[in-house]
Amino acid sequence: MDFRLTEDQRDLRRGVRELLARRFDRDALRAAVDSPGLDRGLWRELGAAGFFSLRLPEEDGGVGLGLPEAVLVFEEVGRALLPGPLVATHVAAGVVPGAAEGAVVVTSASEGLVPWLDEADVVRGEAEGAVPVRSVDPLTPLHRVPGNGGRAHPFRPAEHLPTTVSTGILLTAAEQVGSAGRTTEMAVAYAREREQFGQVIGGFQAVKHLCAGMFVRAELARVAVRAAAVTGDGVEIAGAKLLADEAATANARDCLQVYGGMGFTWEADVHLHLKRAWVRARLGMTGARAEEVVAAGL
Repeated sequence: MDFRLTEDQRDLRRGVRELLARRFDRDALRAAVDSPGLDRGLWRELGAAGFFSLRLPEEDGGVGLGLPEAVLVFEEVGRALLPGPLVATHVAAGVVPGAAEGAVVVTSASEGLVPWLDEADVVRGEAEGAVPVRSVDPLTPLHRVPGNGGRAHPFRPAEHLPTTVSTGILLTAAEQVGSAGRTTEMAVAYAREREQFGQVIGGFQAVKHLCAGMFVRAELARVAVRAAAVTGDGVEIAGAKLLADEAATANARDCLQVYGGMGFTWEADVHLHLKRAWVRARLGMTGARAEEVVAAGL
């Protein structure tokens, strides 16, 4: 079996990366941090590009692709730190009128948290009585649904998870993989240019080990996410989310170590990846719930 990307899949990934580079570059990212809010123009442009309708059949106005292609797209989203309830709106396409076109913003309650509640036109799941909470990520406003102990749903075996839920979990994991890959790139690039004691820090063994570990974590999570996209197996999706959460958070921390003191400044983007990874790790399926699903599957 050949697991390499097809030419069409590579073209899709390249096209999404170019779109995001044009519409949400670093200047746009920092502007969003300084002035939080959802860019409705960009949302509609994503809809016109087929971002939300990617998995809808062509006869229904969609692109007609599958979950493996959606995973590639959401890796690019995670790499760029694009804000907004992208997963929820994508999953709602074809169910909520206007979601596929980017005319409607959809969010969902997940593990007791509701991101982007004030900006959403439609909320899926239980969000009654949700109260705003301070989010560690400046680009992800959060509300918490009180009275559920942080668990939006009781534990259910993987085979009993609705398809929309498992799809959302996997796409969130794909975002984490994109972030893990990006922080690896950032660490390697910085290690090649930053000098200490008369040589670039990438020449030091400790820094080499950090970067190598980051690469291994990111690629292991990437393989798990892409494999789960092919099989659609609930246990594999839970395992992929575990690996992706670990890769995104640990890689961002190690990237901070490579950057040294510079990494802890507000001007560097490393902290934004770490904060987003922390938030994503609590959305879709937490590590504790994913462990329960994997254990039950074993």
